[in-house]
Amino acid sequence: MRLLPRSLTGRLLAISMLTTIAALAFAAFSIGHVLERFVIRGMDQQLDAQVAMLSRAVRGDGTLDRGRIVNLPVFEQTGEGWSWSVESPRGRWTNGNAVTSEHPLRRGPGPLDHHDPDPAGALPGEGVSDTGEPVHTRELVVPTSAGDAIVVAGGPRRLATAPLREAMLPLLASLGILGLGLALATVVQLRFGLRPLRTLQAALADIRAGRTRHVPGDQPDELAPLAAELNALVDQNAAQLEHARRHVANLAHGLKTPLAALSLKLEESGRDPEGGLRAMVADIDGRVRHHLGRARASAPGSRHQTRTELARAVSDLTAVMKGIHADRAIHVAIEITPHLAVAADPQDIDEMLGNLLDNAWRHTCSSVTIAAAPSGSTVELVIEDDGPGLSEQAILEALVPGRRLDERGDGHGFGLPIAQELAELNGGSLVLGTSRSGGGLRAVLVLPAATPPL
Repeated sequence: MRLLPRSLTGRLLAISMLTTIAALAFAAFSIGHVLERFVIRGMDQQLDAQVAMLSRAVRGDGTLDRGRIVNLPVFEQTGEGWSWSVESPRGRWTNGNAVTSEHPLRRGPGPLDHHDPDPAGALPGEGVSDTGEPVHTRELVVPTSAGDAIVVAGGPRRLATAPLREAMLPLLASLGILGLGLALATVVQLRFGLRPLRTLQAALADIRAGRTRHVPGDQPDELAPLAAELNALVDQNAAQLEHARRHVANLAHGLKTPLAALSLKLEESGRDPEGGLRAMVADIDGRVRHHLGRARASAPGSRHQTRTELARAVSDLTAVMKGIHADRAIHVAIEITPHLAVAADPQDIDEMLGNLLDNAWRHTCSSVTIAAAPSGSTVELVIEDDGPGLSEQAILEALVPGRRLDERGDGHGFGLPIAQELAELNGGSLVLGTSRSGGGLRAVLVLPAATPPL
């Protein structure tokens, strides 16, 4: 089970939400505790004043001088929960509801233990009145000759909790609004904070499409090393591709000279009376020229990338096919947007389309359809015929160099594999399938779209 989302935005948002909720909960608890302390402090001041007055009314023999007792106004309100009591070995005196302390002070003669307060100060406590209402108390031990006198003054706990409950509702509402504001701020922060990653993704897409060669260097400090490594990788791949292209070109050029010499020798009288050897040499020379053309092909993002308009290339090639196959009345339908261009060398386009169109003309019954349309950063060119088509196994075999599925004619089985290799070399692909209109062959050639001219 995955606890965190896969996206960075989701992870950062989840962590931010969890920490925000924890912080708001801690804030609510802390503010409530502080508010309670302030309310209790006001009650303690009233209770301490009553306890101080009562402690002065306790005589040295442990009795209470009622003539010296003057109740504060709150203690005069009957039924409000305010009460006091004085208890010593000589008697017990009370006013208001009786209070039972939950943590009673030690009573009786003898010295005070370490839990007892200083006689000049009262000890806070909690208790319950005889009506069952929680009471907050202040207690003081007054030493007398008869033993310790315990002075207790208490007030209803609800006087502290009621204002706290009333304050907590707007407090929680304010914290909720604050939480929503923080969540919105987090979303905005993530949107703007992760924008450099989206910019970097767009820059890589531009490199792949050939619009630029490098990732811009003005990146944030955290992404600057990544941009530098990407640019180094692009340069390294370009250098390796250029090296391989030169190697192929050198090899092809090295074969051209011996082939030319061999062709001249075969032209001599009696060397090749039937002409078969000259045909084989011409075929080898054609293959060498093909590899020279591949060496000239540019990969997407290369500075040598050219722009080829498909409508013009298809129009020229269909005219050639009509001349080559003049003995067949083939209907041709072309659906290509004007000025639609691909990022590939014109010679590569001619060779790819030439092989695909020648294959379509050879096997079609009556019509060939050619259509091209942009698809994101690529262009899809579709060539369909109404011939017998190919099975899935036959389609796989058709892309194997030298494998001929139709033994008729003078083909060598290299047309479709060459078109596929050139498409991949230019950053595209070639997919064969069944025609949508019937059982014919459908060839989909995908190539990178060229940038519009400035």
